[in-house]
Amino acid sequence: MSATEVNTKTTTAENKAVKSGSFIQENQKSLLFIAAAVVAMVIIYIAYLKLYLAPREVTAADQMHVAQDFWAKKDWDKAIKGDAGYPGFEKIISDYSNTKVANLAYFYLGTAYLNKGEYRKAIDNLNNYRGDDTMVAAEALGNVGDAYVELKDYEKAETYFKKAADKAGNKFLSPFYLKKLGLVYEAKNNFKDAADTYKKIKTEYGDSAEGQNIEAYIARAEAKL
Repeated sequence: MSATEVNTKTTTAENKAVKSGSFIQENQKSLLFIAAAVVAMVIIYIAYLKLYLAPREVTAADQMHVAQDFWAKKDWDKAIKGDAGYPGFEKIISDYSNTKVANLAYFYLGTAYLNKGEYRKAIDNLNNYRGDDTMVAAEALGNVGDAYVELKDYEKAETYFKKAADKAGNKFLSPFYLKKLGLVYEAKNNFKDAADTYKKIKTEYGDSAEGQNIEAYIARAEAKL
């Protein structure tokens, strides 16, 4: 490399450094403003969580316990609409949106509508549930599957029972939803997939409640192949 090339590269690097330094100097006020704005946004968000959202979570939970009692007693109308000055799940969702309590209320509300036979409302509310609890999330998916079965939409029921079994990932709920999946396959006259699904219960969840009598289901499906 010649001395000229070295000098050229050195000059170029110096020019870049100068330009970079010049950019920072020329835009220092703007950069400081942006940094301050980011810090302010973080502070506002933390304050929102602590001073606004947290108290709402407590109030919502306190308000919802009566609706939960009605739900446990299968008094679906009062669970949905409320009673004696206490809100039902619909009002909890409306009044305390963006809270974890309102999110859980979607599960309760959807399940209540499922039991009332209002399947479209059940599906809408259950699909709005976005919880982290694996068991509740699996049940929400399974309940949507149940609603689609009642609507005789077996394609969507199949999809949701698969999701529910996968989401649960345990020996209690997974075989429960796999069995429902097998029954959906039978309703669709897809006896091969029904038999395969029942065999999966036998192989992977043989000691579950569903596994105890799954041989009869396997035999029934295979007899229709």
